[in-house]
Amino acid sequence: MTEKILLEIRGLSMRFGGLRAVDDVTMDLRAGIVTALVGPNGAGKTTLFNLITGHLAPTEGDVTWRGASLLGKPSWMIARNGIARSFQDLRLFTHMTVEENILTVMERSSWLWQPGGSSRRHAQRAKVEEILDAVGLADKREVRAIDLAYAERKFLSLARIMATDAEVWLLDEPASGLDRGSYERFCALLRAHVDRGITVCLIEHNLDIVISLSDRIAFLDQGRLLADGEPQSVLNDPHLSSIYFGERAA
Repeated sequence: MTEKILLEIRGLSMRFGGLRAVDDVTMDLRAGIVTALVGPNGAGKTTLFNLITGHLAPTEGDVTWRGASLLGKPSWMIARNGIARSFQDLRLFTHMTVEENILTVMERSSWLWQPGGSSRRHAQRAKVEEILDAVGLADKREVRAIDLAYAERKFLSLARIMATDAEVWLLDEPASGLDRGSYERFCALLRAHVDRGITVCLIEHNLDIVISLSDRIAFLDQGRLLADGEPQSVLNDPHLSSIYFGERAA
């Protein structure tokens, strides 16, 4: 692999009492590719995201971003450093409009009385328009998030990540529950941003998405990283397939 390493995970572990939710995981996120984090339910995938983004503090190990440790940093600071994430429950401001939801995650430095404030506000508005067009929500800008269809809420969640200008997107089941047309739009949108240099790590159970989008697959089971490599070599491993589909030996 020749891609630059942006984020390094070294010996990362997380214990909840006697349960090791993440168990000595070492892996890298490389620039400009899609890494799919796969494994059965309870494998530790979302916990790993929580450790990377500062929502949990690890029991052991380290996470470094461009060579600097992220341990002890609050989640908002990690996000401002360029690592954005989505959640399975979306976490939208349900009673705000689509446009307001996007504006809330953009830089808070465009007040009119600050130097460049007015021009910056115009630039932000132009950026919002571009994002709304990209996710297909331009005609929903004044609709409250709670009144959107499920697929539209999914795209709004992605729009909020796009608005952060983050270099790394951590997406937790971003396409779950999408209809076929929305799924195809999502895949095209994600690939277009990866082609522009965005680095993506996604948790996904839909193997169609994993196969069509991923450049690399990391396979977790019971908190441990069992494989990290090219998609076909991981997907064609009969042992990993038996674990994924619940056919492991007792």
